[in-house]
Amino acid sequence: MFSKLNPASLPVLHDEDRRNRGRDRFMEAIERSDDTEAAERWQALQSAGPVMALLDAVFDHSPFLTAAMCRQPAFIVRHLDRDPAETVAADITALRPAAAKCDTMADLMKLLRQVRERVAVFVALADIGGIWSLESVTGSLSDLADAAVDSATAFLLRQAAAKGEILLANPDSPCEGSGLAIIAMGKHGSRGLNYSSDIDLILLFDRDKVDYRGKDDPQTMFSRLARNLVKALSERTPDGFVFRVDLRLRPDPGSTPPAISIAAAETYYEAMGQNWERAAMIKARAAAGDIETGEEFLRFIQPFVWRKHLDFASIEDIHSIKRQIDRHYGGSEIAVAGHDVKLGRGGIREVEFFVQTQQLIWGGREPQLRGRGTLAMLRELVNIGQVTPEAADELERSYRFLRSIEHRLQMVDDAQTHKLPSTDEGLDTFAAFAGYAGRDAFATDLTARLRDVERHYSGLFETSGRLGSEGGSLVFTGVEDDPETLDTMARMGFVNTPSISETIRGWHRGRYRATRSDRTRQYLTELMPRLLAGFAGAANPDAAFFNFDRFLAKLPAGVQLFAMFHAHPELLDVVAEIMGGAPKLADQLARRPDRLEALLDADSHVAPPPLNALIADCADSLSHAEWFEELLDAARRWAGDRRFLIGLRILRGQMKPENSGPALSNIAEAVLRVLLPAVEEELAIRHGTIPGGRVMLLGMGKLGSRELMPGSDLDVILLYDAPEGADYSDGEKPLAVSTYYIRLCQRLVNALTALTAEGTLYEIDLRLRPSGNKGPLACSLASFETYQRNEAWTWEHMALTRARPVAGDRDLCKQVQLTIEDILGRPRDPNKLLRDVATMRRKMSDELHKGSQWDIKQARGGIVDAEFIVQYLLVREAPHHTVLRQDLTADAIRTLVDCGALGNEEATMLIEALAFWQGLQAVLRLAVNGEFKPEEASAGLTRMILRAMEAPSLEVLEQHMLETAGAVHDLYQRMIALPAAALGEAGEIDQNSSRSDDE
Repeated sequence: MFSKLNPASLPVLHDEDRRNRGRDRFMEAIERSDDTEAAERWQALQSAGPVMALLDAVFDHSPFLTAAMCRQPAFIVRHLDRDPAETVAADITALRPAAAKCDTMADLMKLLRQVRERVAVFVALADIGGIWSLESVTGSLSDLADAAVDSATAFLLRQAAAKGEILLANPDSPCEGSGLAIIAMGKHGSRGLNYSSDIDLILLFDRDKVDYRGKDDPQTMFSRLARNLVKALSERTPDGFVFRVDLRLRPDPGSTPPAISIAAAETYYEAMGQNWERAAMIKARAAAGDIETGEEFLRFIQPFVWRKHLDFASIEDIHSIKRQIDRHYGGSEIAVAGHDVKLGRGGIREVEFFVQTQQLIWGGREPQLRGRGTLAMLRELVNIGQVTPEAADELERSYRFLRSIEHRLQMVDDAQTHKLPSTDEGLDTFAAFAGYAGRDAFATDLTARLRDVERHYSGLFETSGRLGSEGGSLVFTGVEDDPETLDTMARMGFVNTPSISETIRGWHRGRYRATRSDRTRQYLTELMPRLLAGFAGAANPDAAFFNFDRFLAKLPAGVQLFAMFHAHPELLDVVAEIMGGAPKLADQLARRPDRLEALLDADSHVAPPPLNALIADCADSLSHAEWFEELLDAARRWAGDRRFLIGLRILRGQMKPENSGPALSNIAEAVLRVLLPAVEEELAIRHGTIPGGRVMLLGMGKLGSRELMPGSDLDVILLYDAPEGADYSDGEKPLAVSTYYIRLCQRLVNALTALTAEGTLYEIDLRLRPSGNKGPLACSLASFETYQRNEAWTWEHMALTRARPVAGDRDLCKQVQLTIEDILGRPRDPNKLLRDVATMRRKMSDELHKGSQWDIKQARGGIVDAEFIVQYLLVREAPHHTVLRQDLTADAIRTLVDCGALGNEEATMLIEALAFWQGLQAVLRLAVNGEFKPEEASAGLTRMILRAMEAPSLEVLEQHMLETAGAVHDLYQRMIALPAAALGEAGEIDQNSSRSDDE
């Protein structure tokens, strides 16, 4: 060591007191060792100026190396006058046989740590003393890692064999033929480990080569072995540790065990491997275990790593990796204090990326570019004309300089750090360790090297655009969280940034079906800044993001969706808004993401199409179906797309919520008009038709009044009429008339409610038919008329005020409408009507009201109170006025004003109240799953509700709710409750009267 030591490379003494304390500690350690030879050699060294200067540098600048020397002082002193290459090589060579003699894990761990510590000392001395090149330093550290991993693996395989789990092919050399291959990745794979590096490993086992004899399975055993290997190398004991082991470069580490089968790994790389994994595999090397098996695996995946012809998408993805890593694009200042010499601008990573990306692009056609070493491949890039000799020289000088700085940083405390001290005092101390008289001189040299790297790096793919957010880095390649990315997301408003970062990496690994194609992942990379910016705009960015994650998890494929996002990035804002505040719409979107396409052609300012246009459009969409089940799916897609668009317009403030009723009712009516004939045709195939028979659907409740809410059931009654003498259908299997129409009703209900691949169309409620659940599903016109005239309860006549023919035979529809008008127009006892209505409403309130102000339907002064007032007045006034029937409740209220049943102020209040309640109910049904509880609602949901309702705050909205409820209930009291109470005890009310007609 004496003859090769270069005094010019030695650190500068910075703290004489610290140096002296280190000397004293080492001398005391020698004395405690009771090693006479070591003590004599130490005395002799006092006159060896260069060697003592080297040791003094260690004592002054490296607490870790000082402590390591003090733990094994005799060994250190006896080898100081030898060639460090011989000392290190001998220690590494002796490790495998020594480990083979260990009886326990504790013995093995102690041995490994002692050898590592000795090697660390002599590698550091050779590096600090200018004796070794960068290749010698990193090569020796990598040799140590190989030997340590291989020794520990052999020990663990012997243990497994002793337990009877496996039969070793060669007990004297357990790794040979074991079927367990350990692949070194990153700098370990390229034999370029830094001084205090992690080692990245992939553990693979070949089921065909493993002679497993245990009770479980090879997967379980090798996963346990992997965990024990990590413990043997990484666990910190009183003797320190060997290497920190990282297994996260294996395929999809978030969902795979620590050791995986070679077959599974091959399948992953063939189907889902990413370009960053191709870049990582450039450095992969079979380093331990069954080397032959490992090399076979690496040969197998060569086509994945080296592609002769890269398509446009692959090149763009490589561009995107570069743009993700590019943290400080466009800046000009490099602050030395606190700079990260690996990841920072102009750092080590940029040199490595400069080489690796060009290896990926050209290596498929240029075999000489398939090497693992960064500097060697930089020279090969010169040889093929991709890099100028001048650029290569500058990059190599900078790379060697930065790697030496990296090693000095890590030698201080054996920490995996790449950041320079952030204080002037710290920089002064470190500059001295790096051989500089002061921090200014160090800063000058460092800045020059960083600028050289930055200049060449920024020219790489300079035609590709910038990827990132205006606020900073967004890096999701690899397996680790990028600190600057976490900071960027935190500034954007996200809270659980590590979980979000890991989730995004899972998308890139193809964890979901929708993200398993190369093209989809490329789109994801390009769109990520815009997507995160959209989520950040939500009141709860984390909730919006994780709702989108659940959305992705449900998608069967993703290319078309992300291609649409790529072509129309404004849709990302819509999606982010849905995910942040409308979970019900988010679920709908997850089932049918192509519904977003409707937004591209939709003009938010154009009124929804009229009924006739919808009927024609629906008929055209369903006409392409070749069989009945396909027709049902087409109907679901057609209606679902249009309902989704209406819901989205409401929540985005593009449609007043109270205006959605007619639009949603028209969609339902169009479907019924098209489906009813189709169901009749389907039934006729086997059962024929009823000669001269006619059928129609009577819409009730909200469908009848054209005030459907999002998610409303359809209340319908199927009525038919058959001529006298038509007793059976005329088909192959004839049915009696009543049976025929009951079967028709059943099939129609199934057509509407059946769960297909496209979901359900509508839920159907038939309980408003004569006799409710006790009556037949289909009712003849004659039976309907007889029942309504002679048996119907008051509440059933109230329901008739909203009855409206919606589909079927036109003449029969007109006849039914005239029948209803005639039934409502007959004279009735006004006192009995009043008592029945009051009793019925009281019973409904007792049974159904949940006590919450937000139960806007059943709460006193809510929707039911308002509707009861109108329906009561319509029934009361029908015998005296023939033009009261109107579809919309607001129009009916206006007719009540015309006939003197309501004053103008009362009518205005009721119309406004119903518009408010119906609008709020529509918004809540669109946005909320279950009951709305303001205290539990997310800020995004609350904000969406307030925007749709045009309210400045929840407090203002709730105050308006109280005022509206008060006004409606006051009118109800004056018109119904108090007059009914004055009449005395109410009459008998049917037990079904509390049934809500639009539940």
